[in-house]
Amino acid sequence: MSEQALTNHLREKIISDPEAILEDRDVMRALVTANERAMGANIVDLRGVAMDRLEARLDRLEDTHRSVIAAAYENLAGTNLIHRAVLSMLDPVAFEDFLLNLGSEVAEILRVDSVRLVLESLHSENDPALRQLGDVLCVAEPGFIHEYMRAGRSGPTRSVVLRQTLPNSDAIHGDKADWIRSEALMRLDFGEGRLPGMLVMGAEDPHQFKPSQGTDLLAFFAAVFERAMRRWLG
Repeated sequence: MSEQALTNHLREKIISDPEAILEDRDVMRALVTANERAMGANIVDLRGVAMDRLEARLDRLEDTHRSVIAAAYENLAGTNLIHRAVLSMLDPVAFEDFLLNLGSEVAEILRVDSVRLVLESLHSENDPALRQLGDVLCVAEPGFIHEYMRAGRSGPTRSVVLRQTLPNSDAIHGDKADWIRSEALMRLDFGEGRLPGMLVMGAEDPHQFKPSQGTDLLAFFAAVFERAMRRWLG
């Protein structure tokens, strides 16, 4: 095909389907640039300026769109994990199995490296009855949970706290404290007349739990956990 025939073919193609040109940003940019060169350096083409601004705005909108989609997907994935963990948590019919499942299957579903249940009590953790309940249970003196969650800060304590572990975290994580780097703390309310509890999830990744993250899903999990625990507390 000769050059003239090719030019005529392209011309007919463009006339029959102009949207193919208008929707191609690279082609439109090349056309605008060629037009600016033809007009000379002393003439400002406002159409080119407008196009640059529109392209910048489109790029920002696309970035926002991708961020929203990614956040929605992450939230959906997190919701699915919480739902699976809740169903697993409700399966055991004995308290010992409930704790064992919490530290094994539930921890695996939630992709955390440690799960600890902290109960405030006047009894010592060395009580033989408590030692039989495994490594998940941690018994503390009254007032410990409030102080641990507050970490020396003033003001009211939030019901869910996400942070990197503190130097005194061995009181919670025991021999795992050397490599647990971030934790999620969920305050538990077992009802009037009962001392509070705390559910602690620990992770080796120091960035798995951060204060900037949302806590709605963990608050829901803690609320279900409270109701499950009330079965054993009577």
